[in-house]
Amino acid sequence: MKGNLVMTESNVQAFERSMDMLDSSIKEMRRVAHNMMPEALVKFGLDTALKDFCNDVNNMGALQVSYQSIGLHDVAIPQITAITIYRIVQELTHNIIKHAAAKSAVVQVTNDGNKIAITVEDDGKGFDTAILNQSKGMGWGNIKSRVDFLKGILDVQSENGKGTSVHIEINI
Repeated sequence: MKGNLVMTESNVQAFERSMDMLDSSIKEMRRVAHNMMPEALVKFGLDTALKDFCNDVNNMGALQVSYQSIGLHDVAIPQITAITIYRIVQELTHNIIKHAAAKSAVVQVTNDGNKIAITVEDDGKGFDTAILNQSKGMGWGNIKSRVDFLKGILDVQSENGKGTSVHIEINI
């Protein structure tokens, strides 16, 4: 298109700036779409998607996350359940990065055929869990509503200076 038009120098610059903005918008849209529905989750399942997510967190350098799974490989988990579990782990991990001042965390997901257990632990500063009842933050509310949606059980253990452990059980 650019080659077929006669443009002034300022129009060429405006055109190129517009093309750069369009490229940036497309990249941002892809990033948002990927975060909404990670391709690995659709193509390869929950285990691979969680492994990839933890690797991405490690590559960012803000936190070292160890991922462990038992009984998840090649198991068909309903997509809505898999997406919800992925979002829970994602939110818990982001909470660790944002609030815990942790150096490392462990994400463990196990499937025994009847239930899926999710444990996310960190070596951060910990907190008084009573504040969760008064929490106005969307992050914790999203976690609770997702666990409720899956009719799961949520247990949070934390102590000042001793890190935090979140354990979730979901019947499947």
